[in-house]
Amino acid sequence: MQHPVVNYGAMRKKNKQPKKAKKRKFNHLTLTERTKIEVRYRDGWSFRAIARYLGDGRTGSAVMREIGGRPRRGVGKYQAHIAQEKALGKRTGKRAERLKNDLVRKYVIENLKLGWSPKQISIRLPIEHRGESISHEAIYTYIYAHAPKSGYGRQKQGLEDLRKYLPRRHKRRQKKGFRQARKMERPILPSIEDRPASVNKRKTIGDWEDDCMVSRQSKGRLKSINERRSGVLLLGKMEDGSIQESNRVVVERLGVIPEAYRRTLTRDRGSENLGYREIETTLNLSVYFAHAYCSQERGSNENLNGLVRRFFPKGTDLSKLTDAEVMHVEMLINTRPRKRHGGKLRSRCYMNQQMLQLIVECSKIILYYF
Repeated sequence: MQHPVVNYGAMRKKNKQPKKAKKRKFNHLTLTERTKIEVRYRDGWSFRAIARYLGDGRTGSAVMREIGGRPRRGVGKYQAHIAQEKALGKRTGKRAERLKNDLVRKYVIENLKLGWSPKQISIRLPIEHRGESISHEAIYTYIYAHAPKSGYGRQKQGLEDLRKYLPRRHKRRQKKGFRQARKMERPILPSIEDRPASVNKRKTIGDWEDDCMVSRQSKGRLKSINERRSGVLLLGKMEDGSIQESNRVVVERLGVIPEAYRRTLTRDRGSENLGYREIETTLNLSVYFAHAYCSQERGSNENLNGLVRRFFPKGTDLSKLTDAEVMHVEMLINTRPRKRHGGKLRSRCYMNQQMLQLIVECSKIILYYF
């Protein structure tokens, strides 16, 4: 008689109970542990060595997060009692009201809508409201705190989306970087390398930059001209991108400026700028061209173009703009406070330099705010 074969291995697998996942315990660091971290890290211990010294399942990565990366060792670099206070503050879930008080909050929002940048607001606030101050970083934090999910989530109910009033209207804050310049070739046109070195110092009035803003909707363009020392901006409409139209606007806007304040003009290598000899002869100034693909060599002009785009964003039909609209934007930009002038308005800065005649001749619209 044969006995049935029993597969005990299959029975064990069938009856085997699945292992329960171990629950990980997360215990907040205590003040005692933070004090030990401060002392041992100052003595040169590694993160893993400190973790083993603390015990209780502490890991080296936890110690590294607590210290905040790899700062320099030394007294004051990591302080246990300060770290403890910050940790307790986070646990309460209570956050102080942003932007200090209602006056500062109202001032920030109103001037953002006027086209001011957070940096300009932080400079101008203590001038107009003595005793009050705010950093531009606090303003950016306030703006982006309203948009969850790193700026890509839906706007929180009851809160206004202020990102559209920022200079570049980014959905989320981006890290600052520098463009990599392409290979530069020695140009046939007058090079910026031959421009007087004094122009870079911005010590004298009379050094100008210009550029052409293009419209995808029509042939209409907008010529922007700025003075490097003061930051004054002049705008003019162009019917098309021809050399004749470019020269016409430049001569019209700079022709009323006294000759003593027309020294140099720096521009890019666009085809509309190739008629520079006529400008040199008519305005009695020297024209220089930046290197190809190096817009940073005309940084002031590029920055002002970005400000103009806040009022006339890409996609705007520039040919349909009226002269009044263009001059209004010119006035708004020219009345913004400037960091380089200690928060003073361009008009007041000129008055301090006894340059009232120049500012009036630069733009008739500026007469409105004198």
